[in-house]
Amino acid sequence: MTPHSNQLRPWCILWLLISLLASTTHAEDWPRWRGPRGDGTWHGPRLAEKWPADGLKTAWKRDIAGGYGGISVEGSRLYLMDFQKEPQSEERVHCLDSQTGAPIWTAKYSVSYKGLDYPNGPRITPTIDDGRIYTIGSVGHAYCFDAATGKVIWQKDPQTDYKVKLSEWGVAASPVIFEDLVIIHPGALENGCLIAFNKLTGQEVWRSGNDPCGYSTPIVIDSPSGKQLVLWSPKHILGLDPRTGREHWRVPYEVTYGVSIATPIYHDQLLLVCGYWEGSKAIRLGNTLSDAKLAWEDSKNLRGLMSQPLYRDGLVYLLDKQLGLTCFELATGKKLWDDQHQMTPRGRNPQANLVWLDVGKSDRTIILNSEGELILARLNREGYHESARTKIIEPTWAHPAFAGNRVYARNDTQLVCVELPVEAD
Repeated sequence: MTPHSNQLRPWCILWLLISLLASTTHAEDWPRWRGPRGDGTWHGPRLAEKWPADGLKTAWKRDIAGGYGGISVEGSRLYLMDFQKEPQSEERVHCLDSQTGAPIWTAKYSVSYKGLDYPNGPRITPTIDDGRIYTIGSVGHAYCFDAATGKVIWQKDPQTDYKVKLSEWGVAASPVIFEDLVIIHPGALENGCLIAFNKLTGQEVWRSGNDPCGYSTPIVIDSPSGKQLVLWSPKHILGLDPRTGREHWRVPYEVTYGVSIATPIYHDQLLLVCGYWEGSKAIRLGNTLSDAKLAWEDSKNLRGLMSQPLYRDGLVYLLDKQLGLTCFELATGKKLWDDQHQMTPRGRNPQANLVWLDVGKSDRTIILNSEGELILARLNREGYHESARTKIIEPTWAHPAFAGNRVYARNDTQLVCVELPVEAD
């Protein structure tokens, strides 16, 4: 070994220690609906099992207007939508400094919520992709913005560019990026249940289906036969070619009041949708594009509503309207346990946002319930095991974002940034 290499050795050791430290504290951003992979998994820092009795530290808070929509975060930028009634009726897209809450830019446009139930604001989570922000408002206004400046790159009007037949609670599905496309679910007339645009230019590439607009964000899955775009509409569960919109298969599932809400999940060749009145259905996908068969269904014991189910290690965790958090086997639909409303209170429309804290095999979740309580818990075959709970915001249905060592949450009046308790090394 040369003297030169001996001199470098301490620096190599220091670099290794820094790298190891970074690997334990690294946390992903939250660039779209349901996080980095769109499935409610987040590779965050190692959180402490016990939280301070006097609550978590609020880094900043700011007033906002109404909306059920989620938050997206990338680097030092945070994006969300809201709706203000005065001095005029407008939907707004905000870009804020994620560290301080300081405003960076705001884009706004006039909108009428006439005929919309729960008319308090946008429902979607902005989608961040390669320096652009994609949004769609409650009555169908679609936009692509420059993420840095807020400049409009392209836009689509729900009356002039596609005729939207407004559903009772408006457009709620977040934009989905696939390759060079952005796909939206506006429920437009003239074969426009789904519409795909070139994400750079806004040129329409395809439209597909005559089903009405639901509230469920589509997903792109790796099925045995290749990539498929899956949508749960108020009438069907559909599998399509994401590049062309061509339909491969459909399974009937007409739901009461059109409330197809929770995004489908796909694991182990089984596609699962969870509704309330008609319950849950599992569809097995085969080796050909048209091979989709009902594997099992349960309309009595597995009835979700708004809350997004989570999957891990063969098990699904679903917030059932009557029984609270429920655990069941994906392969069979066999129920293992209910938490009897420990996680979130029973109510007419129970809601909680569940996120796996680690991408791998960990059973740790971080949860924001409808009371605005942030919860650290373990979910596994044995049951629901809560470690910590603290209130961070007033009641909310909106989906939070997790990024760095912080959680961002909003309701109709306020946006808060709260520091997560990272475990000391």
